[in-house]
Amino acid sequence: MGDIRPNRAKEKLANGGTVTCIQGGPMPASMVDLVGPLGFDAVWLEAEHGDVDYGDIPDLTRACDLWGMASLVRANRIEPGIIYRTLDVGATGIVVPHVNTADDAREVVEAAKFHPIGHRGFFSGRQSYGVDDFVGQANDQSLLVVMIEDVIAVENLDEMLTVDHIDVFFVAPGDLGQSMGIPSMSDPRVLKVVDETLARIVAAGKVAGGVGGADRAKQYVEMGVQFIGTNWNPWLGAGAAEFMGAVR
Repeated sequence: MGDIRPNRAKEKLANGGTVTCIQGGPMPASMVDLVGPLGFDAVWLEAEHGDVDYGDIPDLTRACDLWGMASLVRANRIEPGIIYRTLDVGATGIVVPHVNTADDAREVVEAAKFHPIGHRGFFSGRQSYGVDDFVGQANDQSLLVVMIEDVIAVENLDEMLTVDHIDVFFVAPGDLGQSMGIPSMSDPRVLKVVDETLARIVAAGKVAGGVGGADRAKQYVEMGVQFIGTNWNPWLGAGAAEFMGAVR
């Protein structure tokens, strides 16, 4: 018997470091193996918009375990059964979209953490095998990410930031822009709200999260953002364009 697998992303945040997370779709286990040696701390597995289902999560998270990366699954809504089942089948973290109030954030904690922190349904699951005190260790190691992606969430942010046990407050420009009536991730008006929201999270002493490419990542680091996601899809497009240009 021993300890639960350490959550590299959680530990890095606890030590004041910056976590890198790769996302994009599709992300089969073979793709996780492909990106495993690249040095990312976490993999974002897409179960809100993508094709990830409960039956996929065990093998996807095993691949993440193999490379020492945290496995973060984005659920499709705030629903206790969805949240704790996702953790039961092997995810080491949960990403929850459209968290708009402090009560929403507390509901995420209630679903994802065992007693005495929350009321996660009592079940051991894959990550518990061979582990002493799984309940306590799971509470310590599970990573909770809530997504700030609606105007109402920005308005309620100060109260939301008082909720304990949320590891990352992730500001997502896509749906935030839509809620502003601006269906664009890159519109200056949207980016202004994103940056102001990130600054408020950092000023409150909480971990802010954002997504973008290399240039945006540099800005994030300067702003004190500690959780930085990036999408691999543009890399494929850029590489293909360079190759096709060379051939032509």
